[in-house]
Amino acid sequence: MAPPFLLHDISGRIVSTADWKGKVVILNFWATWCPPCREEIPELVQLQAHYKDKLLIIGASEDDDGPQRVLQFAQRYGMNYPIVMATRELIDNYGGVPALPTSFIIDPQGRVMMKHTGLYEYEVYEREVRALSGLPVDARIETFDDTGQIFLKNAANATELPDVDLSGLTAAQKKEALHRLNAEGCICGCKLTLAECRINDSTCPVSKGAANDVVKRVRAGKPEPDTPPAADAAPQPEAQPQPAKPKT
Repeated sequence: MAPPFLLHDISGRIVSTADWKGKVVILNFWATWCPPCREEIPELVQLQAHYKDKLLIIGASEDDDGPQRVLQFAQRYGMNYPIVMATRELIDNYGGVPALPTSFIIDPQGRVMMKHTGLYEYEVYEREVRALSGLPVDARIETFDDTGQIFLKNAANATELPDVDLSGLTAAQKKEALHRLNAEGCICGCKLTLAECRINDSTCPVSKGAANDVVKRVRAGKPEPDTPPAADAAPQPEAQPQPAKPKT
């Protein structure tokens, strides 16, 4: 289920998950300074206008300038849907936002059905809105168990991770590798486990390299080091022998 929230939009009106029932909701995290976000605004405006009886788009702005500047921007771009200022609690409740724009697609029963990170074509959103609204759609609909694709709290259930080569492992080795990846923290600064970082930000080179190193050690039957290397650890010079003190 979509995490509940109650916020004022930039015009002062209340936006609440209690008002979403019966409509498809696109919760769109964006910012005025983000070029891909600006590129998709006309498509979101068109979607909201065309499916106004079945769809509610909510913009969650990650701007630091304050609601007044965002309001001026929204008026200039003709944004016809409510915009709230994204709080840290809101971002965390949705499992983090690895890049902008990121959109969560929520069905009329309040369930999060999809997470899109990056710029998507208008047809993708329209197809999902129509399918979840019960309108005719020329597509096959599949459902799946969330194994980390949507919420990071389910990362421990993931059986595959972006750009992590688990091929060639036995069932026991794969289980051990995934256990280590969910136990070892990433040192990129994200404060997530390696598995969570791969799911949250598949472009992170730190977690990609570290995760594949873990898999290599499991494949070779090597135990994990007692203490993971620090991000900025540097090799220490060998201790130099000290001259013997003269006897007195």
